[in-house]
Amino acid sequence: MEQTPKLAFVEQALAERAQQQQLRSLQPLHPIDAVRVTGYGQTLLNFTSNDYLGLSKHPQIIAAAQRYTAQYGTGATASRLVSGTYDIHLHLEEQLAAATGREAALLLNSGFQANATLLPALLDRQSLVLCDRLVHNSLIHGIRSSGARFIRYAHNDLNHLESALQQAVQQGVHRMAIVTETVFSMDGDCSDVEALIQLANQYGAILYLDDAHAVGVLGQRGMGLAADRPEVDIVVGTCGKAFGSFGAFVTCSRSLRQYLINFCPGFIYTTALPPAVIGAIEAALLLIPSLDAERLHLAQLSQTLRPELQALGYSTAASRSHIVPLVLGSETRTLHLSDWLKQQGILATAIRPPTVAAGTSRLRFALSSSHTVEHLQYLIQTIASWTDC
Repeated sequence: MEQTPKLAFVEQALAERAQQQQLRSLQPLHPIDAVRVTGYGQTLLNFTSNDYLGLSKHPQIIAAAQRYTAQYGTGATASRLVSGTYDIHLHLEEQLAAATGREAALLLNSGFQANATLLPALLDRQSLVLCDRLVHNSLIHGIRSSGARFIRYAHNDLNHLESALQQAVQQGVHRMAIVTETVFSMDGDCSDVEALIQLANQYGAILYLDDAHAVGVLGQRGMGLAADRPEVDIVVGTCGKAFGSFGAFVTCSRSLRQYLINFCPGFIYTTALPPAVIGAIEAALLLIPSLDAERLHLAQLSQTLRPELQALGYSTAASRSHIVPLVLGSETRTLHLSDWLKQQGILATAIRPPTVAAGTSRLRFALSSSHTVEHLQYLIQTIASWTDC
């Protein structure tokens, strides 16, 4: 009998993705500044970056990264529980807790890693998770890794969530968790944090909020929609978006921080963040509370873009933030518009299944305070001149 090549599934999977117009490839870009890149043989105005405050190019943050490298070296050289905890790691965690109005903070290496490892540390096979249908893949990955049973409630539907909570209480579930995002990365809409807190308290559920796309941009002092809310058990923030750097952190109670130090595999078994990253995060954390003018400008850009796109006949979903989707539906139309914008000097990457649900392919405009009114007007005028062939 002829044996099937052992990696035949690889070619088959790639062929299927290509047929469905969902095949991805890596394209190198070179940053010029916070909103311009070179790539595809030209200079492009970038509307896809998560650098919401333009801090990745800020001279104070670059200088801090260089200073910390010179003083502490290029790497932490070990995991936190071995010899990778430097004074700068502990000091930054104290600053993050204070800035977000929370009791304690703990650094992790990325947003995906945080969600993928925190949830299995908090849940077990007897647990029940109630998560919003549109939560990020990292949250689903963490829930599945925990072995917990989970129910995906309809997007931002708190009646559906409460019904599921009531049923779980009647069934005597021993540990429940509500897991969602504060700002949804693909639709740009927001959760009702106050209502989620009330439901979690009423039904005795752990409340886990991913605040990645709000930290730096929304909330008091720009510290996120879950800042200053001790009722939220777990808040995850990332430093690779508005902070302009890399890494992630969780804020929680002191006892929960100590629990995670002892029981969270993704914290225990990985090398600590390097000094350059710690320096950059710290510098950003010092700057962000002073950037109210930048946050106001960012909000005004999004408030201009949404109605302009809607007037052109496009859906912007339920966006209420600096993330503004232009939902086209089909992969083909989305790819055509993305490619056409590229020809006009605009980078707007097509977002397709499986990242979003079938039939909801889109361009996802991630605005930055470094975008000017002129940048936005050029984007709008260019989209208005597109002929959908």
